[in-house]
Amino acid sequence: MSSVEDRLSQLGVTLPEAAAPVANYVPFVVTGSSVYISGQLPKALDGALTLGRLGEGLSVADGQAAARLCGINLIAQLKQACGGDLERVRRVVKLGGFVNAAPDFTDIPQVINGCSDLMVEAFEDAGRHARSAVACPVLPLGVAVEIDGVFEIAD
Repeated sequence: MSSVEDRLSQLGVTLPEAAAPVANYVPFVVTGSSVYISGQLPKALDGALTLGRLGEGLSVADGQAAARLCGINLIAQLKQACGGDLERVRRVVKLGGFVNAAPDFTDIPQVINGCSDLMVEAFEDAGRHARSAVACPVLPLGVAVEIDGVFEIAD
């Protein structure tokens, strides 16, 4: 049986350092067996952000890649919340996906699948989750996607 870290490695995923908050909030809160992770942006290892609006220069595939980056950054925060041990993760409970979208862009769920698919690939059945996927006229820093999450962990 492979570990979460093994599966991420097989997927070619390198976790970054967990991002520091850019305003007056904390990146995550652990309460009981729940971890609430603040919205994560599509920031690559080199620091580049995926900017733009879906339906106006960005395709569904671009959005899915951005959502996957958000997922990688969620997992980085989750790893920190778990004291470095992703094996403590019992369940991906819920993701909240926000897509910077043109008014006529309707493929919001398909975009957020970029993150959802990563959660299932990394955490297998425990990665299956409830989810919201909504369009926004603008997101912080002009990013294409932002995703937050709720996770269950073992003590």
